[in-house]
Amino acid sequence: MAEYYLGVDGGQSSTTALIGDETGRVLGMGRGGPCNHVSAAEARAKFMGAIGGCVSQAREAAGLPADTHFRAACLGFSGGPADKDSLIAEMFTIASRVVTNDAVIALAGAHAGRPGIITIGGTGSIGYGRNGTGKFARVGGWGYIYGDEGGGFDITRQGLRAALRMEEGWGPETVLRALLLEASGATNANELMHKFYTPEFPRPKIAAMSQIVVRAAAQGDEVAADILSEAAQQLAGITRATRLQLFTREEVVPVAPIGGVFKSDTLMAEFRRRVELTNDMQVVAPTFGPAAGALLEAYQQAGLRVELTGVPAEK
Repeated sequence: MAEYYLGVDGGQSSTTALIGDETGRVLGMGRGGPCNHVSAAEARAKFMGAIGGCVSQAREAAGLPADTHFRAACLGFSGGPADKDSLIAEMFTIASRVVTNDAVIALAGAHAGRPGIITIGGTGSIGYGRNGTGKFARVGGWGYIYGDEGGGFDITRQGLRAALRMEEGWGPETVLRALLLEASGATNANELMHKFYTPEFPRPKIAAMSQIVVRAAAQGDEVAADILSEAAQQLAGITRATRLQLFTREEVVPVAPIGGVFKSDTLMAEFRRRVELTNDMQVVAPTFGPAAGALLEAYQQAGLRVELTGVPAEK
């Protein structure tokens, strides 16, 4: 009989499910809403609805019945695996399953299950890697108060600091002040700072304003360019620290940058230059997305090594 495998990427903005057969061929994909919280009754229902909906879509696309059993499954969540495994057990029949965090599946997807490092620069930042023996290591990811250097929130924070220093007369002129005020509707940088402490500006929204720093740098603003250069340096430092925990000096390690901050050509070029400076790491594009990474982890959970085929774009 045919065997089926399930991979799920459950994030803060959306959920994606992929179903594959025993050969590694992807049969169907489904999408659902966010599913990273399960602490309250309403959140629990939302979680189960998002997971159930996207898996049902994937199953229907694959032409499989509602009572399909999965030989193995891997589900990765941005909020981590806590309190989710028991819910998954209620929802599906899975012979062997693993519930893990989103970094594991992003890493597996980026390098198609092979050894390597990912450097995530989204709202926050983290370095994550796995070597040929299966050992994992992470660097950073301490959250927006104590860490997340080089992430979108941190870049916006540095931009606001520059605007505040300019306004108070102890920092250089920068277009960042005018651009940030225009985007936020604040009348001065001090008012903007206080707005950033309100529910009107949650962390993802503040992080998205890092594109204002990117725009200012493209206009030739030296302060903005310095902020992006510093962010690239921090992200490269996270990457090198991850490498030192996992790989020998002789290995040339692939590094896949993931996340919105790498859309900046300035930041990306500086990150690549710093990472590849000593010729022991090489920046590469991610091979697959995190849902495909979850599917690869499901195969590994079952003791299979496959090459994925027919993988659809996840975004």
